[in-house]
Amino acid sequence: MDPNNRGPEEYGHDDDGGSPRQRPPRDSLTTDFGQHSPTLARTVQLVAGDFLLTVNPVDGSEIEACPPGERPGRPERYSAAERAEVDRAARPPVPPGPTRTALSLLARQDERERLVRLLARGRSVRLTGPAGSGRTSLLDLVAEDCADLAPDGVVRLTGFNRTASELLYDLFYAVFNSPLHRPDRDELLSCVREVGAVVVLDDIEFGGAALDELLDATPECAFVIGATPDVPAPSADSAVEEIFLSGLERADGLELLERSVGRVLTEEESNWAGDLWFESEGLPLRFVQAGALLRQRDRLRAGANAVDEFGVFADAAPVDAPFTPDEGEEIPLPALGEAAAPAPLLASRLSESARATLRFAVALGGEVPHQAHLPALVGDTHADAALGELADCGLVSPVGARYRLAAGVLTQLEAAGYGDDIETRALTAAQHYGWWAGHPSVTPERVCAEADALLAALAVLVPATTPPAEGEEAATVQLARTAAPAFAAGGHWGAWERSLRAGSEASRLAGEVSEQAYFHHELGILALCGGQLDRARAELEASIGLRGALADKRGTVAGRRALALVSDRDGSASGLVGLGAMAGEEMPDARYDESASPPGGVPAAFPPLQPPADSQTIVVHRSPSRPAPSRKARGGLKGLAKRNLVAAGAGALLVAVLGTVVTLGATSDNDPNSPSNEVGVNPSASVGIDDGNLGADVPKNDDNPGDTGTATSRPTDPGPDGTYGTSDDPTPTDVAEPSDRPSGTQRPGSGTPSSPKPTTPKPSTTKPSTPSTPTGSGTSTPTTPTPTVPSETPSSTPTTEPTTSDSASGPASTTPVETSSSASAPQSSTVSSPSNSAQVI
Repeated sequence: MDPNNRGPEEYGHDDDGGSPRQRPPRDSLTTDFGQHSPTLARTVQLVAGDFLLTVNPVDGSEIEACPPGERPGRPERYSAAERAEVDRAARPPVPPGPTRTALSLLARQDERERLVRLLARGRSVRLTGPAGSGRTSLLDLVAEDCADLAPDGVVRLTGFNRTASELLYDLFYAVFNSPLHRPDRDELLSCVREVGAVVVLDDIEFGGAALDELLDATPECAFVIGATPDVPAPSADSAVEEIFLSGLERADGLELLERSVGRVLTEEESNWAGDLWFESEGLPLRFVQAGALLRQRDRLRAGANAVDEFGVFADAAPVDAPFTPDEGEEIPLPALGEAAAPAPLLASRLSESARATLRFAVALGGEVPHQAHLPALVGDTHADAALGELADCGLVSPVGARYRLAAGVLTQLEAAGYGDDIETRALTAAQHYGWWAGHPSVTPERVCAEADALLAALAVLVPATTPPAEGEEAATVQLARTAAPAFAAGGHWGAWERSLRAGSEASRLAGEVSEQAYFHHELGILALCGGQLDRARAELEASIGLRGALADKRGTVAGRRALALVSDRDGSASGLVGLGAMAGEEMPDARYDESASPPGGVPAAFPPLQPPADSQTIVVHRSPSRPAPSRKARGGLKGLAKRNLVAAGAGALLVAVLGTVVTLGATSDNDPNSPSNEVGVNPSASVGIDDGNLGADVPKNDDNPGDTGTATSRPTDPGPDGTYGTSDDPTPTDVAEPSDRPSGTQRPGSGTPSSPKPTTPKPSTTKPSTPSTPTGSGTSTPTTPTPTVPSETPSSTPTTEPTTSDSASGPASTTPVETSSSASAPQSSTVSSPSNSAQVI
């Protein structure tokens, strides 16, 4: 189809002359008001040192070790044409509106020539002068004179709200074409060391050691530094020349005032200007503002219609003008106090849009929004022209690539009531910037250019943040959430850090846990890129904890990946995956286990009577406390080999100890008469505290007490009355002699063996008898029967004389003995003396 000559098909007719083609239906208008598809998140991938950083504004940035194929090469310098474009972008934009009259610099020619000579010799110079002394205008002229002195030309930087490290990165990006690449510290120093340029650095805020660091990192650069007297001076050995700017002479001030007004001053105005010169100490800014006052006075005297019959300046006259210009009244000169602090009077004679812009500037701490934002903020489509009015009156001055309120203007406007609605104006600016920074059409570089205004809005609103209503979002959190990723992608990491900290505090005050977790995650990523591993670990662990409480799986995974990278960097991660400790876990101290000795100790002739343990005890010997090894020594193959050696040694020691124990246990049972085999599991008898008995149960029938150490066998015949234990029971004829085997815990047998052949008597039960005094026969009357078990071996030939056993269990019984599992003391047939009882005990 020809775009110039439309064919017949465009009129609804086909080429073949057939029926007209049906017009396609229009798109439905309801789609414009329906639910739109969600906008894709703007992610940016850049290389930061050894890391590959993916800025993700949804779940948080992701970081990983940069693959070799993704690493950029050596950055290349800009060409001459590209350097001119970079220099033009570093200057403030020209305000819209009528063309302003450029005022030439007066009485600064000597300083200008001296600065150029020093820079041509490669010397760095600091130009010190008070605010409003014309320091910035003089630096602009010097930059033009030094355009061809250095191979990399002239680089314009601003030191306002900048550190030495940030200035080094600004210098790097001004000379090298390296998009989406942020070099690490070593690479940065290597690159800027080769830069040869004249660096014009205005509004610096540091000196001393920080300035020495900046100068030492750029030995091939010559700096001309603009600073106020309150900034710390360079160190004594920095070899920086210093030039001071003073105020203008009275004649120079009058000449500047005439150039500003565009006519010759009257005698009254000259006297008024002389008083102003004395009051302002000859600062050029005061004469520029005084010239604006005189121009406004001339405009008021002549009338708005006489100045411009087309009505271009119809809104220049304020609504609350105290007089009518058309009446031809004589307008007096401003008072000396108003001339010394002219901001309120100048603002009262500006347009409404200009005054609204001043209110926004006061709310943002002196930052003037870019002229492209003024129509949206003020609500006037022609509000961008307000910047030209303010610049023409000397109420704003350039700072880097933007404008700020001139020196002293902020204080004067606050005293005039322009700061009464600071929070309201700052909230409006935050809402606008929050929407604008998140728009897909806005590039990160544009957001970085407006960083100071965004950060100023956050600084005002964050302390006053409160939990939002249901279904709403806090404006401060939204602004920090949308601006922070843009700062990261645009390379302005100083603003990135400040916005993240402001957003973290705002989300905490607003009670938005998910946003707080996001800001902690980003702060951890930023610290990791900067090599601050401890801070990165703390921030990432806080983020993981908050996201774990919210069940945010994707965010938790991103945080754990970054935390694993931190562990790998500080050496706490294992060298081989799956063989060492997990990332973030501490290695436990080595310990050695060995089996315990036998329950009764090593077998001895007379071991102490003590109950054996029911189960074996594991004795743990821990290595003595010593300084913990460093984390770096734990990771890698070296740490793994050490752990293997320790484990092998511990295993060998354990096998040796177990073998020793088994050998001792196997050889300790060779002696069948070992006293250790006679120890039972129940406690032995002991004398009671109250009644002096041995702890045995007292029989129910204690009418016939027995002796204290003998025991008789159970009668086999109950006698005529059929009852055991009465006087008519027959007495056993044979008394057994104590066995030459240790009796242990043997009890009387149920019968007397007649031959050495073993017998198995019937089991019967007997009760222990009450101790009684010994008798002449050495026997006692049997009492309640005691339980017995079948005898295993017959006793030796009995004797008539009782003997005292020297075994650990007391004297042997007078009847064939049986091995019993009871732990009670055996009953002896005789006791030679009461001392034997103590021996038994």
